[in-house]
Amino acid sequence: MVYNLAEQLIHNHNLKQKVVKWLQNLDLSFYPKNVRRDFSNGYLVAEIFSHYYPVSFPLHSYDKGTSLSAKQRNWSQIGRFLQKQSLHLMKEAIDGTIHCKSGAAEVLVQEIYTILTNRSISDVQNRESDFTDQQYQELLPALARSTASKAIKNNLAITEIMAKPDICTNQKKAEVILRRHLEHKAEERVLNPGRFKVKPNRSQLSANNLAPPSQGDECFDSPSSGGTTSSKQRVLNFLSAVISRAY
Repeated sequence: MVYNLAEQLIHNHNLKQKVVKWLQNLDLSFYPKNVRRDFSNGYLVAEIFSHYYPVSFPLHSYDKGTSLSAKQRNWSQIGRFLQKQSLHLMKEAIDGTIHCKSGAAEVLVQEIYTILTNRSISDVQNRESDFTDQQYQELLPALARSTASKAIKNNLAITEIMAKPDICTNQKKAEVILRRHLEHKAEERVLNPGRFKVKPNRSQLSANNLAPPSQGDECFDSPSSGGTTSSKQRVLNFLSAVISRAY
């Protein structure tokens, strides 16, 4: 059974085999089946550190709950310890882990491994730190990919909004997600114009013969990009409604 769970962590969660073996040898109170969920509240992280710093990590002071307040209390304690010991974990990975962002917990666990064992993992520091579902979306057929509003839902967690309920801050986050989504759509239109029934003009035809297609920035910023302003407004209205329901 443990072997099957280990294989699942390696193949489904992209954890290195040596990291999985290290987790097994720690004899944790429960074995993580879902890295994104099980590391989110920080209890397992505290338990891992307690094996190396037993005095600094009394586990009775950590909450096993999954509420946002429990997560914040646990991670606040962990943060104070790390500061005292001059240890550093990527803030984006911690925030992503708290809010169950794609790939964040995997990066965090492997970063903890390198700190506590003094062993390096070559690709940990090279991983992207935005922790979005972009890689998953690229694996899907074009018709199955997220719409603009779905991209917001997938990449802006409700707990993230509750932790910082300022509308302006969350609208900026939504705009970043929306911009990235529209840029990908613009790239799709360039790479597959037949699907979108796009008829290139003469300048585009000549440009295609001379250089590879652009990354879609001009399409996003141009006033002629169809539906960009209205799509943006709809998504921001949607975000405001989500924040209002959360509180």
